[in-house]
Amino acid sequence: MKRLLFPAKAMGYACMLASSFLLLFSCQKSVNDLTTAGSSRSGKTTAATSAAVTANIAVNSVKGLNWADPNDNFSSGNVVPTGLSSSDSYATTQSKANNILVAFQQQGANTIRIPINTYTVNNGWWGSYTGAIDAAVSKGMNVILGYWDVSGGNGTVANTTDYWNMWSTVVNKYGSTSNVFFEVFNEPHGYSVANLTNLYATWLSNYSSVPAGRVLLDGAGYATDVNDVGADSRLTGCLLSYHNYTWFNNNLTTSADWENSLQSINYASRTIMTEFGAPMTTGDNYLGAPGSNRDIAYIQGVTNQLRASGMGGVYWPGLRSGDSYSLLTLSGTTVSLNNSSGLSRIQYAWGSTSISQPYGSFTSGAYYKILDRNSGDALEIYNQSTTAGAIADQWSYWGGNNQQWSFSSLGSGYFNLINRNSSMYLDVNGASTANGASIIQWTSNGGSNQKWQVIDIGFGYFKVVNQNSGQDMDVNGASTANGASVIQWPNNGGRNQQWQIVGL
Repeated sequence: MKRLLFPAKAMGYACMLASSFLLLFSCQKSVNDLTTAGSSRSGKTTAATSAAVTANIAVNSVKGLNWADPNDNFSSGNVVPTGLSSSDSYATTQSKANNILVAFQQQGANTIRIPINTYTVNNGWWGSYTGAIDAAVSKGMNVILGYWDVSGGNGTVANTTDYWNMWSTVVNKYGSTSNVFFEVFNEPHGYSVANLTNLYATWLSNYSSVPAGRVLLDGAGYATDVNDVGADSRLTGCLLSYHNYTWFNNNLTTSADWENSLQSINYASRTIMTEFGAPMTTGDNYLGAPGSNRDIAYIQGVTNQLRASGMGGVYWPGLRSGDSYSLLTLSGTTVSLNNSSGLSRIQYAWGSTSISQPYGSFTSGAYYKILDRNSGDALEIYNQSTTAGAIADQWSYWGGNNQQWSFSSLGSGYFNLINRNSSMYLDVNGASTANGASIIQWTSNGGSNQKWQVIDIGFGYFKVVNQNSGQDMDVNGASTANGASVIQWPNNGGRNQQWQIVGL
């Protein structure tokens, strides 16, 4: 995504946009001769070998940061990431890169994503630019080389001759380097799905010595539709590149909404989210309750789901001068962190640390109504029953005591939910861990099936998660009908799993 220096301008994109799975790829084809469009001034050009280099990578092991050009990666000239200069020699570029890459690794990153374009590779800067790539390779980092369209382009290849010459040069040099990955086209929004997948298939045929597992294919549009690309049998085995920002969908608000948006990806085990980001220089606390801050809710939801689904994550950007989304700032040779809470959330997505979710807080002895976001109906005990085992359902709120609940805190965000009418506890029937198990009321027994973690997801809504099963309180089938049963179900971010808790 073309990240503007002033985030408010990024809203202009809205009008343009309507567990660990090991990938061992051995998709082999006959090897074509590669045409070299240029050689590296560094003297380090490596010919692609006829024997494909296998890429062994679990996508959820990808802990990445983008390193971007402050003047924009969409450029008609050289792309020059922050801290580098196109007048630098190979040795100087490598030295500068080493300093920045050490800072990336200190944040927990093992992957960088940097831009290439036809001008950079087919002209003199490439010989020096490879110093940055080689520095990352020498540190054992994964390197994603992503092709950016030229400035003002229409999301298609502007000059096919230059494009294929560029890739021949890049593959000739790094085709046998197992931790270098090739992203065929960043945000190919000018193509239909059919034309895009044909381009991808041509790339695989032209560079058949490259294992499919080292090729990243952006989803159609602005790297959003990975499902149609992933479904093409010619591309099986390739990794998929997916992008997501707040302005891609203004209808999403809570962290659960953002979780839900990622659950629509059919190929999570092949997908790396190569761009996601939010302001890191505005003082937002990404570990706190979101309130009505969409950026906080977005970061919490996206990082929750990246971790849960096992997708790789490459934050935009790790470093880019003038960009409020930048995780880091470079001043001279000093690299500093802009937002520690943002880093904690990114690291959580990477699976490298545990964090405390923002929990709800309720007044002891007070009563609350609990309203489903999808239906607007209230959680209640059916027919005002005071019998142990009576089911929980939803019903239009009318103020009955069977529709009122108190919260008894157990610590760490856990509560007993006690019905005002019966004084019984909200309980998963039989301490079941099965999908769809009914939720009932029962006398207090201290069981973990009577303990509920209440997570603040922003905008006045909460997820209610059973300690015993780890599943969410859910209105069965997302029904909006009075009397629909309330059950437990694995988290899917649906609005029938989001609850407004309102004091009485």
